[in-house]
Amino acid sequence: MTAVSAGADAPRPIAGLKYNSTVAHTIAAALKRHGVREVFGQSLPSMVHLACASHGIRQIAYRQENTGGYMADGYARTTGKVAVVTAQNGPAAAILVPPLAEALKASIPIVALVQEVARDQTDRNAFQEIDHHGMFSACAKWVRTVTVASRIEDYVDMAFTAAASGRPGPAVLMLPADLLLEPHVSDQSRGLSLGAFPLDRVAPDPMRVEQAADLLAAAERPLVIAGGGVHASGATDELAALQESACLPVATTTMGKGAVADTHPLTVGVVGYYMGQAGRTHFLREMVTDADVVLLVGNRTNQNGTDSWSLYPEGARYIHLDIAGEEIGRNYEASVRLLGDAKLGLEALTKALTARDLAKRQAARPAIEAAIRSGRSSYEEATRAVRNSGKAPVRPERVMAEIDARLKADDIVVADASYSSIWIANFLTAREAGSRFITPRGLAGLGWGLPMALGAKVGNPDKRIVCVCGDGGFAHAWPELETARRLGLQVTLIILSNQILGYQKHAENHKFGAHTDAVDFAPVDHAAIARACGLDGIRVERPEEIGPALDQALAAEKTTLTDVIADPDAQPPITAFEQG
Repeated sequence: MTAVSAGADAPRPIAGLKYNSTVAHTIAAALKRHGVREVFGQSLPSMVHLACASHGIRQIAYRQENTGGYMADGYARTTGKVAVVTAQNGPAAAILVPPLAEALKASIPIVALVQEVARDQTDRNAFQEIDHHGMFSACAKWVRTVTVASRIEDYVDMAFTAAASGRPGPAVLMLPADLLLEPHVSDQSRGLSLGAFPLDRVAPDPMRVEQAADLLAAAERPLVIAGGGVHASGATDELAALQESACLPVATTTMGKGAVADTHPLTVGVVGYYMGQAGRTHFLREMVTDADVVLLVGNRTNQNGTDSWSLYPEGARYIHLDIAGEEIGRNYEASVRLLGDAKLGLEALTKALTARDLAKRQAARPAIEAAIRSGRSSYEEATRAVRNSGKAPVRPERVMAEIDARLKADDIVVADASYSSIWIANFLTAREAGSRFITPRGLAGLGWGLPMALGAKVGNPDKRIVCVCGDGGFAHAWPELETARRLGLQVTLIILSNQILGYQKHAENHKFGAHTDAVDFAPVDHAAIARACGLDGIRVERPEEIGPALDQALAAEKTTLTDVIADPDAQPPITAFEQG
């Protein structure tokens, strides 16, 4: 939170623009004060985008109205900044609901600026009028309509505060179309920048931190399970310090992957619903089920993360650190409630632990490391054949092995929902604490991978972005290939083309013994679609072609789509599938 001088917001006139000193310009100046450099949106509210241009704020325009929210999501997750997306009233606003719902469930701060009908047209069946407040109330932390020009900056600041404070999430500010053209409000008294998150860091109760330290120091089989809240808080260094100094084994959820390095001798890996026979943590399951003290950090204890609440031990004592009090003890009663920011909480807990006698923890470390080493070795042995498979159609595990061999520690990997998220979370390696693997795990809707990757690239232009999608999910987002070309966004895009909705088909077969007609597709040449959009497209049909194709794609100056003809029978190690 920093002060910004008013002079920095001086606009430059846009040639031919009829309105150059409006409420829309007040909004643009406020956005600039909050550090906003890009706004994701199509045309409306047009006056807001035109005013933003006068303040040097870039419009990131997309082809499909629903993808803008996912682009904003990917931007926020990978930058630590509040993302801003716009929408027109009516259909565009309605399509904004799914990405905002994802952001709400996954705790991603987004400010949505939505045009509303003119104030004198309210409740008159105006064109595309709808109850926006009712529509957004279930998918946003905060929804307001500003109706008075003098309150514009107050409301913009409230929106950013709501999005970035406490548990982050989306905030929606409704802007009547006629209000945007009213005269610019010159008496600006607000000067703070509120565009980074977490906005306010709150430390947990020191007495409870001491209680938690006592529990962990005395535990026989302690375990930390870190969720996405560690990334949201920017607390990976603090978690790494706790792991090392207190000799604690650390596992993560899917969203928490990269919170600690997978290569650390005390890192268990991702635990949850895909710990089947080819699971990276399959042979380490007992480290979870046998734990006697479990520290949950920024972890919602949701269905997938807990394997339908069957994985975490019933008899353990739980310490739960979270910024949202309602999440603490939601599914596993917390012996110690640590309400606060993950970064400050982990820092305090590490300090408290290092003040104690940790001889017990240090003595246990060699055995813990040996168990983890053995589990990793067993996984490598059990999956070696499939990861090196020379069969066609290509096994996804072979594709992941080829990607993993080429990843750098600071690369950002993005996956679509469904199987794609599991392939990258299970088979790719977080080489250092803070590595980012972006997966839509709030609602986990299909088609969100490519736009999230493009948003990540907007926010991280100097980093390599690798995106993995299935052909079922990618079909929801084909038009954004044109966006990648038009905006010059280079993403390495891998499509696993198996001509089915894999998760749905396999789940139906396992559950019902048959599948619906919706799960099978006709073949599509995705590489040809990329080339038709002016991008590069590579078709891969044989395993030996994967490596050279990835090398070419990673070295390209524009988005390159690698279309891998994948085995439709390949299934990730989902435990429910293996249990019948």
